[in-house]
Amino acid sequence: MATPATPKAALLQPQTPEALAAALRAASAQKQSIVIRGAGTKMDWGRPAGRIDAFLETRGLHKILAHAHGDLTATIEAGASLADVNAALATHGQWLPLDPAFADRATIGGLLATNDSGPLRHRYGTPRDLVIGVQIATADGTLAKAGGQVVKNVAGYDLGKLVTGSFGSLAAITSATFKLSPLPKASKTLVVSVDSDARLGEIVRQMMASQLEPLAFEFSSGTVARSFQGRDRGGPERAALLIKFASLPTVVDAQVAQARALLQPLAASIDVVDGDAEPALWREHNARMWAAPCALSAPVENVAIVRASWLPSAVTTALAELVTMGAPIDLVGRAAVGAGLLRIGGDTATQARVIARLRQSASVGNIVVLRGSDALKAAVDVWGPMGDRERLLASLKHALDPRNTLNAGRGPL
Repeated sequence: MATPATPKAALLQPQTPEALAAALRAASAQKQSIVIRGAGTKMDWGRPAGRIDAFLETRGLHKILAHAHGDLTATIEAGASLADVNAALATHGQWLPLDPAFADRATIGGLLATNDSGPLRHRYGTPRDLVIGVQIATADGTLAKAGGQVVKNVAGYDLGKLVTGSFGSLAAITSATFKLSPLPKASKTLVVSVDSDARLGEIVRQMMASQLEPLAFEFSSGTVARSFQGRDRGGPERAALLIKFASLPTVVDAQVAQARALLQPLAASIDVVDGDAEPALWREHNARMWAAPCALSAPVENVAIVRASWLPSAVTTALAELVTMGAPIDLVGRAAVGAGLLRIGGDTATQARVIARLRQSASVGNIVVLRGSDALKAAVDVWGPMGDRERLLASLKHALDPRNTLNAGRGPL
């Protein structure tokens, strides 16, 4: 579902940071409403937009401005795609270890604006954890920098952390500097099937207590888990875990052997995936929540995608509570982080009821509606109650965007 635009909304395509800043200055002076976008992969996230006078596209800013190989840092313009950036960094044996939704098209600015992350969050964290400096353009057309180009710096107020996750509500990101990592020499993934949520919870606890160091540690429940690699083994629906190890070949083999020995008593089956099948497996895993039908075979546009968190040690309790919600719910999550996505089926009233119950839950929290119908977003607050943060966030918005030029009311600010 695309974000609706005001009829005849202009498309602004600046090619330099200075041109982008000038476009914002003019829009603010004319009291226009501007939405910043990169590839547009997350334009249906957030609240329904209000009036949009123009889209400010960042794709013209697509360069890697600096790559300090020895320091493992890179400064990248906001409109560059993550896929193109990592293809360029790979020639030096390095990468920006992020794997968000729509990773083949997502831009650097969009990743920061939404603080979106995927399975690699287990090892590397979110974009907020990797950014060490930014250049932004404020609504009045000022270009400002914060942070630096080295990992250890204390230069200026941490604007990078402030604008990350703000959905473009505070300023336009024109470029950012990130910590990089060396590309692993080898990797293998364990696909672990279990017969019950209790077994899944025990595997999570065993892995977290072990000395094993996976690159990614994911679990899926419900129909998502059943369809891994196109396999349906029959019988009751099983939860599944994906555990990826990446390092030197000998280290990977040793970690895989240790993990199999640890988990064999708890697993219904364990398969090892490597070679070309491994990246295909992870691409499917990342895309499945956004592309597949839900448990009732509803079209994907009729489901709600919700971001949530829980205590990793209480995953069994969280899964048991989801079963009582009275709606088809699939879950994909970072097992040791306690964060992931829920896909909720049913009609609008059912989805709204489930979201309200989740916000009252003792085991599941931080409920944010990413994707949903306009009717659902009218029935529930996408971002949820802000509590004591509301006054602080409102003051930040007023300080940086006093005329409400940015984001047409879509974001949390």
